[in-house]
Amino acid sequence: MDVILKQDVANLGNADDIVTVKNGYGRNFLIPQGIAVLATTSARKMHAENQKQRAHKEEQLREDAQAIREKMEGTKITIGAKTSTKGKIFGSVNTIQIAESLTNMGFEIDRKQITLREESIKEVGTYTASVKLYKDIRVDIEFEVVSE
Repeated sequence: MDVILKQDVANLGNADDIVTVKNGYGRNFLIPQGIAVLATTSARKMHAENQKQRAHKEEQLREDAQAIREKMEGTKITIGAKTSTKGKIFGSVNTIQIAESLTNMGFEIDRKQITLREESIKEVGTYTASVKLYKDIRVDIEFEVVSE
């Protein structure tokens, strides 16, 4: 029995894969649970059309992310923080402050897309953060922490 998976199934396949399973597994588990649909002729045609549309959308998203990456490369951010006389920061610099700085520069980046190379930034200096724009498109941004 051929079925089209609606979601990822361990040891079977990923979402939108057409897989062959035993009749009982498909009829008694996958289809009633809503994990898969029977791969009839019409379902295969719809699946092919959905794949074509999804590929077009993903290509557009990839192009947009590439354009943002080209704009962001080479940008440098300055983040002010309250510090002691020795250069230690009260608290730490986190992704929220970096996201706010990027938003002020005109880039709509969510803080969840930003990863810091260091675990916690507690001193004045220059650091690097990585921004994930799309599945495999990343850009590294340098930011400098200065005392206010």
